[in-house]
Amino acid sequence: MPATKDRAVRRALDLDSGEVAYWEYPAQTPNGKSDILVVHGFRGDHHGLELVAQSLPGQRIISPDLPGFGASAPFSGRLHSVESYAHFVADFAAALELGPDTVILGHSFGSIIVSHLLAGQPGSFRAAVLINPISEPALKGPKAVASRLAEFYYFLAAKLPEKPGMRLLQHPVIVRVMSIMMAKTRDRQLRRYIHGQHDAYFSAFANRDVVLEAFRASISHDVLEVAPRLELPVLLIAGRKDDLGSVDSQQQLAAQLPDSHLEMIDGVGHLIHYEAPDVAAAMISEFLEGLER
Repeated sequence: MPATKDRAVRRALDLDSGEVAYWEYPAQTPNGKSDILVVHGFRGDHHGLELVAQSLPGQRIISPDLPGFGASAPFSGRLHSVESYAHFVADFAAALELGPDTVILGHSFGSIIVSHLLAGQPGSFRAAVLINPISEPALKGPKAVASRLAEFYYFLAAKLPEKPGMRLLQHPVIVRVMSIMMAKTRDRQLRRYIHGQHDAYFSAFANRDVVLEAFRASISHDVLEVAPRLELPVLLIAGRKDDLGSVDSQQQLAAQLPDSHLEMIDGVGHLIHYEAPDVAAAMISEFLEGLER
């Protein structure tokens, strides 16, 4: 699979929340007025959206590792909650002068962070793109049983002593099972790539508290609960096979947003950023072009 290391430039920033590592993807063929600020999903880091970034050469893209994940320091003295992450993204954007002309993009848990930020700070961004948005409560959707099993897994990791708990959270067999469950493609090469990405980055969190707090945040909130307050253009990109957001729930979410456009991609699930990054990028490009009209 292609990589974007030659385009990405690693940078660092000191905020009140701690040191933040982020990657800038300069525009190679500038054709748009809006920079894109990217917010990755749960247990991920900036690597997860690299293929999408590569497929948007006309845009300058800024992609931080969220605090406690990847190369960014965890929060000190506050929970790794949706509220904390929303404040972080706002502070990060302000520090880089990513103002109201910027488009903000969130994937999965990132869609929750982005939507709650936008609900609390209207006018802070020009538009939003939500990939695999969390469109229904995790413990009440069609995969509630699987969500309960995941909840038990994290509960068990919390009850164990620190080192055994970390080993459980980072156990390669469990990481592979999660990867297999999420991947919908039948392309063997792509499946190997997806599993390799999860093997490399799915356990790149600072400590046990970070991932346990972030997990609790991820299953306690969704985009739907703040949707009516998002008074800006919103592009929703969802997979028809997404176990974390049924087609019906995505349609209901779109109906609750004042200004939204929903795109459904056939044959993919919760890993659009791996299974159909070029398709998603084309949808994003068309959406951005529409903002200029």
